[in-house]
Amino acid sequence: MFRNIITVCISQYKPAVLIRNYGKHNKKYLYKDGVKVNNIFYYPSQNSAHSLPETTGEPSKLFRIRRIKPIKGCPYWEKRILRDLGLYESNAVAVVKNIPENNARLWKVKHLIEVLPIRFPYGEPTEADLSYTFLKENGDCVVVKDITSRTARDDRLEAAVKFTKTEERMDGETLRKDSRLKWLNPW
Repeated sequence: MFRNIITVCISQYKPAVLIRNYGKHNKKYLYKDGVKVNNIFYYPSQNSAHSLPETTGEPSKLFRIRRIKPIKGCPYWEKRILRDLGLYESNAVAVVKNIPENNARLWKVKHLIEVLPIRFPYGEPTEADLSYTFLKENGDCVVVKDITSRTARDDRLEAAVKFTKTEERMDGETLRKDSRLKWLNPW
């Protein structure tokens, strides 16, 4: 009788079977709805506003990287990668090449950053265009082409030199007096 009570009590407090699996998970059934684009599987959510990336044929040469999460509490190796990329400060943006070494580093900190491919809608910049280039937040690198010809620039330069050497033009003192008189008596 006493033995039956003990076995009943032990059977009530028996823990559930604990199965440990230290290997790779085997949940392939969760990833059946993937869409393969350029040898990469995407799993878009039905509730999400995210869409599949556009395929243009050739990959981008450069990436625009922006940190979107804080680094507090991250391990030192992730902080080191962000520091090497130049993203240690908040609201920092970096431009990196699309090469395997950089892609491997970006993969390790993908949960902390936003990666946008840089597109060149008006053509890639040359050495002469570098002062007229700016990068937008959506990843477009806009190159402002200089449409004036050299003859137009030379004409403007000659006109400016001719104007400064003309004796009929008003000097600064005369312009100040005339402006003051017009201010005091506008009618």
